[in-house]
Amino acid sequence: MFYPSQSPAISHKLANHPHHVNVQDQSPWSRSVNHTHTHHPQQSIGPPPPSPGYPLYTNGVVNPIQHHPHHPLSHPPLPPHQHQNSLSHYPSPPNGHIHPQHMGQGSPGSVGSQIITPHWQQQLLKCEMIRSSRSSHHRARASAMASRTVIKSAIPITNPNLVKPSTSTNVDTTESSKDLPGTPALSSTPALSAGESSPGATNSVVNHPSSTVAPIAEAPRPTAKPPQNTWNSLDMGGINIKNIPPSSGLFKFTFLINLYLNHNALTSIPAGIAKLRHLELLDLSGNSLSAIPAELGMLTQLKELYLFDNHIVTLPPELGSLHQLQTIGVEGNPIDTSLKAIVQKDGTPALISYLRDSCPVPSPPPERLWKSLISPQEREALSADPATETLSALCYNILCEKYATERLYGYTPSWALNWDYRKELILTEVMNYDTDFLCLQEVDIAQYEDYFVKHLKGQGYEGIYWPKSRYKTMSDADRRQVDGCATFYKADKYSLVERHLIEFSTVAMQRPDFKKTDDMFNRVLGKDHIAVICLFEVKETGTRIILANAHIHWDPAYRDVKLVQVALLVDEIEKIAANFARMPPRPDTPRAPVYSDGSKIPLIICGDFNSVPSSGVYEFLANGSVPPDHPDFMSHLYGRYTTDGLRHRLGLKSANAAAGELPLTNYTPSFQGEIDYIWYSTANLAVNAVLGEVDRGYLEKVVGFPNAHFPSDHICIISEFRVKPPRPPALLPSTS
Repeated sequence: MFYPSQSPAISHKLANHPHHVNVQDQSPWSRSVNHTHTHHPQQSIGPPPPSPGYPLYTNGVVNPIQHHPHHPLSHPPLPPHQHQNSLSHYPSPPNGHIHPQHMGQGSPGSVGSQIITPHWQQQLLKCEMIRSSRSSHHRARASAMASRTVIKSAIPITNPNLVKPSTSTNVDTTESSKDLPGTPALSSTPALSAGESSPGATNSVVNHPSSTVAPIAEAPRPTAKPPQNTWNSLDMGGINIKNIPPSSGLFKFTFLINLYLNHNALTSIPAGIAKLRHLELLDLSGNSLSAIPAELGMLTQLKELYLFDNHIVTLPPELGSLHQLQTIGVEGNPIDTSLKAIVQKDGTPALISYLRDSCPVPSPPPERLWKSLISPQEREALSADPATETLSALCYNILCEKYATERLYGYTPSWALNWDYRKELILTEVMNYDTDFLCLQEVDIAQYEDYFVKHLKGQGYEGIYWPKSRYKTMSDADRRQVDGCATFYKADKYSLVERHLIEFSTVAMQRPDFKKTDDMFNRVLGKDHIAVICLFEVKETGTRIILANAHIHWDPAYRDVKLVQVALLVDEIEKIAANFARMPPRPDTPRAPVYSDGSKIPLIICGDFNSVPSSGVYEFLANGSVPPDHPDFMSHLYGRYTTDGLRHRLGLKSANAAAGELPLTNYTPSFQGEIDYIWYSTANLAVNAVLGEVDRGYLEKVVGFPNAHFPSDHICIISEFRVKPPRPPALLPSTS
């Protein structure tokens, strides 16, 4: 492939190369036993020959891959090199006789061991392919040509004795899969909102938080679906674009997956490109870019980023958040030698890790503001009234140390993912808010015993803790890494009356109407999620409080299980509340309120429900019922739940609903949404204030949590309540 001297892809490099350069050959390929000719120790490199190809230049030295299709001493063609080619879906001109040979001082082969690594060889092969696509709309035309149907004139010969496979094979497979434990069954349910998925959807496209993992093994991080569109690739290559204005309509195409801006005359890329969050391939090769915007680091779905043949000297450290990037093309740039050496030796992932961990800490966000639901005058009046009782609760999934892996959170600097760093932020945060109750999820046994109990005790907290059920089957060393729910309370203000562990699988087994349900065995029993219910009394007044701390199953393919777990939780709360109401008041609290039934006792339910506000879980808790044919049951059978529907009489409401639900409580590149809640009984509690959202301007500049400022992929949520005085009994109408 011949490049004219005016090529925008290479013109700026020809000036760096004299017409005659003496190159000392140190290539191991020159001494290969497969060579059929004697190699000269020195070679003179002149201007590009009139042949279809000429030497590739690398920062002032000769590239180890050259094309000499007409050279009398050219090597015989090597076997095709098998490598992953991100452009395989676009036919490109053949690479010709690509093989490593003359390598001079400073060439990739002379770095370190002087052997070209597979990482760098793949880089050079892709660079060659990109350079061959410099004509206008090269990929679009190649794709159109490849998509043309070819009419075959020959009559195909078929085997008349071939037995056709049964058309019922797929059906049988699908049906049999329902009988396998842990296998999602297929269902024809309506389209779902973000955070939920049809059961037939695969994990790779589920738009769901990855804050939690499957019972034993880690769950693969899903990727968000781009908006639906009939096309997702845009080729604007080779058409001499000189400028893309920041207000360009290009950045409205948020559905794009592939964008080609190669071989133009661009000198800068607007920061607005960060809006194209679903890009997986971006080609900026063959322009006149001296820098790329830091905002490219927001494109966390990128797998291929081609910057070949520009003027780029360094890379912004913000690119370290591109944790899925497989190839970053830097060949043909005067790139910093230390950065280039990392790519040459260890490949793109190593460079991304280096940039990620060396990225400076961004500015911290503004403090989250409180949203008050009462006026300042009302607050003053409540403070002055000695009969007013207030209480506050914090709910926080802290991201267990075992789950905070680089595989799941590759965009987080390793030092910010380290538990020793994160635990300090978590403890500082919960202690600063100084709430009456702390409901923490994903706390493992070691963290609870060795860290949280010791530090929170100094601030007047006592704790209740249970790990998930799996700890019973593990060794002493392994069980200390099992996570569970931890509830802390201010011991000087409240006394603990009772505590109850709710193991959803165990409770389900005890239900008579569940015993003969296959779906219960196959779907519910394999999940060891729990809830902890604590019964408190206010020491001074005898007022009773029920506090539940729950962690519901994470997988959107099992949203029926989520609904069942929450229904089981509510059933148990109603039973426990009824028994609590029958307990006589303590003798030392003569003015303690008397509760005629369990629904009169103030109730707070905190937890990570892994369900968005449009889910069946939210509908059930907020409305008090869901029909037996609700789509979230996914056509599975769960006894009376799916024959009569779900009902409760607790009169619950989300604490944040009064001020407007938070836009998110979980923030990762593939999911942003509200899945954590504090529910309260509206008959006897009212909300004074809630902790507001994270600053939106800050969120626009970070790809996800955890990071330097937020130690978990969840944020904590806090609500302040006041206890409503009991209503006086209604007066009977006079008969006179």
